[in-house]
Amino acid sequence: DTVASGQVIAEIEPQDQQNALRSARAELVAAEGRLVQAENAYQRRRTLLERDVVSQADFDAAEQARRAAQSAVEAAAAQVRNAEERLRFTVLTADAPGVVTSVAAEPGEFVRAGQKVIRLARRDGRDAVFDVPQAMLAGLEPGARFTVALTIDPAVVVEGRVREIAPEADPMTRTHQVRVGLDNPRPAFRLGATVTGIRVAAPDGALPVPVTALLPGPEAAVWVVDPAALTVARRTVEIAAREGGAVWIVSGLKAGDIVVTAGAATLTEGQVVRIPEGQG
Repeated sequence: DTVASGQVIAEIEPQDQQNALRSARAELVAAEGRLVQAENAYQRRRTLLERDVVSQADFDAAEQARRAAQSAVEAAAAQVRNAEERLRFTVLTADAPGVVTSVAAEPGEFVRAGQKVIRLARRDGRDAVFDVPQAMLAGLEPGARFTVALTIDPAVVVEGRVREIAPEADPMTRTHQVRVGLDNPRPAFRLGATVTGIRVAAPDGALPVPVTALLPGPEAAVWVVDPAALTVARRTVEIAAREGGAVWIVSGLKAGDIVVTAGAATLTEGQVVRIPEGQG
């Protein structure tokens, strides 16, 4: 079934929760009544104290009773909120538009708090999931680009980026699950379809630099150091791809250029810098 965001997809019998809410609301009304009585008694004691008719101890007792009644009202109101929340939990709604892929509970079944009832695949966002051996994980980081194609029709292709790499291997297969988030997947990429993934190689002639070297702003730029004067100059670059913590530059830099990779946002045009020994 296809469901919309906020659509009711399951309910449990709410009679117990409704009764608990009625009881909590009744207790709140009773507590508010006791607070009115305590407030009136407090006001009378205060007036009599001003006339020296009652003792200070009697007034303090009335004040303490008023505070206790106020606390009882606050506790009863909290119980009402909790009961209302439990009643809302009797109705299960879809948190996003999507497709129901499995149902784990049947009508009339007793379900526990936290038990899975329905599995929903969200409409927006789709992953290609691969089981990757440990030997193939070398150099693979979140953000790495992949080309994903349908196995039954390799002409249907979409690009994606590594979204998640499982930190622990499967105890049976000794492989790590890698999730590749697909960019605007076509309708042909149905749930459960078999796909093939190929890692996208860096463009020919591209130079990698850490993403920390990029300057903030609408256009991509880096600081390049003049090795003779040890001053920095802003240089606009063209980014071909991003992969993990690096970007691939196809124009604006040449092999041998010295690029600032730390603290770039704090520098200004022409500022003198120092190159650490052994770097440069």
